[in-house]
Amino acid sequence: MYTDATLACESADLVVTDVWASMGQEEEQVKRELAFSNFQVDKALMANANADASFMHCLPAHRGEEVSADVIDGKQSLVWNEAENRLHAQKALLLYLLN
Repeated sequence: MYTDATLACESADLVVTDVWASMGQEEEQVKRELAFSNFQVDKALMANANADASFMHCLPAHRGEEVSADVIDGKQSLVWNEAENRLHAQKALLLYLLN
């Protein structure tokens, strides 16, 4: 476990984040924004990872909070592929449960 996001990303092949405050934690939003402000995944943080590193986020994402728009919409981002794969997995699970 790291307390420094820059060190955590050194030589990483994959950088993953999630929202800082999930549904039901809205009252903690400001507190979490302050606590996690140095952990936003942005271009500078991704520059510490390997040049061909990928970025993932389980969505929904808050651009400008846990991830910058240029990273989530950038060439290293796999978030839309990740979301599509999750959709297919969920459909398969529903089909299995309904049978």
